[in-house]
Amino acid sequence: MNVREYIKICCIKRGNITEAELARRTGQTPQNMNNKYKRDTFKISELEKIAEALGADLKIAFIDKETGIDIGREI
Repeated sequence: MNVREYIKICCIKRGNITEAELARRTGQTPQNMNNKYKRDTFKISELEKIAEALGADLKIAFIDKETGIDIGREI
């Protein structure tokens, strides 16, 4: 699953938030949001705004492919 698909799933789970509504909530134009969806290019700062618009926190982790463990939490 890519970031675009993940965002769409989260929007559906948060009450079918449209791409245009998500753009409005994050201070972007619908056209700009659509371009990001097409290219699947989101900066971390944009993902933080999207998370906020969805009433969520953003969590990014590196997961070991063999064990499935977050390698940043192994300390």
